[in-house]
Amino acid sequence: MCTAGAFARLSPVNASSAKSPAKSAPKAASWAYAEDFVDENEAGAAARANATELGLEPLARGTASALTLLAKAVQARAVVEIGTGSGASGLALFAGMTPDGVLTSVDIEPEHQQLARRSFISVGIRTQRFRLIAGAALTVLPKLSDGAYDLVFIDADKLEYAEYVEQGLRLLRHGGMLVVNDSLWHDRVADPGNTDDETDAIRDALSIVSENDDLVSALLPVGNGLLVAVKR
Repeated sequence: MCTAGAFARLSPVNASSAKSPAKSAPKAASWAYAEDFVDENEAGAAARANATELGLEPLARGTASALTLLAKAVQARAVVEIGTGSGASGLALFAGMTPDGVLTSVDIEPEHQQLARRSFISVGIRTQRFRLIAGAALTVLPKLSDGAYDLVFIDADKLEYAEYVEQGLRLLRHGGMLVVNDSLWHDRVADPGNTDDETDAIRDALSIVSENDDLVSALLPVGNGLLVAVKR
């Protein structure tokens, strides 16, 4: 028979408050191996190189392969992307979407979207399958329909992440998936001593997700951190 003290030690509340042991974290070599585990195609590599030329942080290879997997898992037919970039994330999403899936991608920089368009066409994606909307995300997103999308991917202005999350949750259907890139933000989010504006904004976005009982979520150590949440 368990004593009261033993029961307290075994209770889920106590177990959930314990930190994972440091020894469970993968070594740098294992992390790098995982990041490059899935082969990268020529178009994806070119799009990531274009991001560097634009002065953008290129999408991590591990993040790209995760996006393809997640889009496939949710059988994404209608996807919203906040932050077109050079098209690397769009290519990754298309690789997992249904053959008739449509990507709506929003970016404030038309130059970025021109590169993305070329990337999509280079691999045979028909122009009917993507809508590239140039404009401020918080102006564009409220015009999109509630509950009409299978997946929303966020990778844009960090200072607006909390607002993007709120909009993304509105746009998603039940069973749809929210995916937030850069959720660990160069190890700054996990550092309580780091309180710069971008880091705090990302923390606010994470809190919105973690405190929402209508979401099932996980924070994945992929690329620069990938928050994934499914809407019940």
